[in-house]
Amino acid sequence: MREQLKQVREWANAKIASGQEPPWAWFQYMKLREAIDGILAGMDSVTTESLQQSVPHQETHLRLVADTHSQDNAPRHPVEPPTRLPT
Repeated sequence: MREQLKQVREWANAKIASGQEPPWAWFQYMKLREAIDGILAGMDSVTTESLQQSVPHQETHLRLVADTHSQDNAPRHPVEPPTRLPT
């Protein structure tokens, strides 16, 4: 994955360096390059050792809970009469 990201970054760099791209495309290539640099920096900061030492994921599942409140006996909001606007 790292090599593929580097290839895409080099492709974006070549597009930027060509000087033949319209301004909107140049800006998008710059954003792409910055995003890739951020991803690669994040990949560099994480090691496999730190991943192995992380707390193991505890398997928890959703559980059903009894419905103790019926919608039929829920308090109703008072209905206000419509506001009359001047004509």
